[in-house]
Amino acid sequence: MTTTERTKPPTISDERTSLESWLDFHRATLARKCAGLDEAQLREASAPPSPLSLMGLVRHMADVERSWFRRCLAREDAGPIYYSDEDEDGDIHVTAEDSWEEAYATWQAEIAAAREAARGRSLDDRGFAPHRNKEYDLRWIYLHMIEEYARHNGHADLIRERIDGATGT
Repeated sequence: MTTTERTKPPTISDERTSLESWLDFHRATLARKCAGLDEAQLREASAPPSPLSLMGLVRHMADVERSWFRRCLAREDAGPIYYSDEDEDGDIHVTAEDSWEEAYATWQAEIAAAREAARGRSLDDRGFAPHRNKEYDLRWIYLHMIEEYARHNGHADLIRERIDGATGT
């Protein structure tokens, strides 16, 4: 893992800076929840029979980043990374062959691609989500991503506490 540093979003800023800062804050929060754990802990299920794990959350967020920024906003033909028609929860279903190193690197690559897809675009610029047959502006995508990370960071809080008792940010 490269960094778990986290910058608090500014309390006064323009709309774009606020949205990007909050999204980066939540990305860093998920990374912090995973920091310091070994491979076995990162793949540990939260509350069996649920297969949800920290590694599964990171894999899920890699697919979510790809879906909204690359496929929707940039209209790239970028298929899913971990899930499929045969296993719609393939991102969450971590197997013995999956590694934290690969999951983390893929997630970071998708974050970089998301930043690139958004660079130079207006918050009013629109993408198209084929799976929903609907347009979404970049503002909505940012807000949705903040919500998605915030919800899953709550899951990560509980998973981390169950693994080693660590709580807090």
